[in-house]
Amino acid sequence: MLCCGSNVVALTTSSKESIAVFGSTGSIGTSTLDVLERNHERYEVAALTANTDVDTLFEQCLKYQPWFAAMGVPSAAAELARRLDQANSVTQVLEGPDALTQIAVNPEIAIVMAAIVGFAGLPPTLAAAQSGKRILLANKESMVVAGELLTRAAKQGGASIVPVDSEHNAIFQCLPESNRCSPDVGQQGGVSSLVLTASGGPFRQLSLEQMQSVSVDEALNHPNWSMGPKISVDSATMMNKGLEVIEASYLFNIDESLIEVVVHPESFIHSMVRYIDGSVLAQLGQADMRTPIAHALAWPDRIEAGVEPIDFIRLGSMHFEAPDHVRFPCLALAREALRMGDGAPGVLNAANEIAVQEFLDGRIRFIDIAKVNSHVLQQFEAAAPESVDDLFSMDQSAREFALDYIEHQAPKPVA
Repeated sequence: MLCCGSNVVALTTSSKESIAVFGSTGSIGTSTLDVLERNHERYEVAALTANTDVDTLFEQCLKYQPWFAAMGVPSAAAELARRLDQANSVTQVLEGPDALTQIAVNPEIAIVMAAIVGFAGLPPTLAAAQSGKRILLANKESMVVAGELLTRAAKQGGASIVPVDSEHNAIFQCLPESNRCSPDVGQQGGVSSLVLTASGGPFRQLSLEQMQSVSVDEALNHPNWSMGPKISVDSATMMNKGLEVIEASYLFNIDESLIEVVVHPESFIHSMVRYIDGSVLAQLGQADMRTPIAHALAWPDRIEAGVEPIDFIRLGSMHFEAPDHVRFPCLALAREALRMGDGAPGVLNAANEIAVQEFLDGRIRFIDIAKVNSHVLQQFEAAAPESVDDLFSMDQSAREFALDYIEHQAPKPVA
């Protein structure tokens, strides 16, 4: 459920809207800063955060002069503080996981871009929801792991959640204006189903046999999008699309059976909404994350994003295919986790984060990512989480379960 009311706290020293960019050194973070720079008269960068990338965050701090900069690793924060001190910067450096929460609840920060990849992005996003912020949600794992908890916190705190994932942002744009905040878009506004489009990733036309030997570099070579390693691998396995199905179900409070997935290799249609009268509304644009970022930032207004419009004459034609669940079983696993409910989506997410990292580190094969995910989803017993502590405990246990399976049962790559 998206709560679309405004709860912006105005700064006493500026008419600009203040924004914290969580994960500012990643691909979404840098794209966000590009959009903010193009609209500097409207927005003020209040905080930037990273985990370990001191060099990039230092340059960003010099350029944007945020009030705060936070780093997850204390040694990295100390190095950043030393460099900023030498540069006579007024930016205050914070460290550790609590620093992100401290920024999220700061009453003078109006907007939070939640772009930290993985489960680590949940605590500050949840804190922002409880504090009534406008949340630009690019961290799909927060909604996957804690969908009910996060949407409840947003409702109680009066927060706004606007999706940044290109697919969910496209659906948001295609929903009826009066029903974007509906408690159930599947029952109101004439909506019959949601259609998530998928590029198919770099291995869309590979056979199962060919997938046996794909390399990390091949998995990271996405044909359309420029993304970080984890998301790129998720796209290659189509787990990314599976997580998006889960996210869409929670965001729009719609049953999994009413969420379709269509492979669209050109990636110009970002997603669609079907209506009961036979109409289909689609949102189109270049494969550039600055478009959904700009939309989420300014909604319901529109701002410059630096993205060229589609040239339909040069585009020529578009293609559509059904997803292959045999070659890409992760998509079906995500649907299964959603139907299982309770903690299953969080368990699947934990297993997948471990499996992807093990593949990136060369300890399992690409095709074994789905095997790890399936084993953990089927064999790990998880009670319904009722708190953040429950989620953390379940996440940690599921990760250990996945690592144990990889260590003792999963096939090892051939050197």
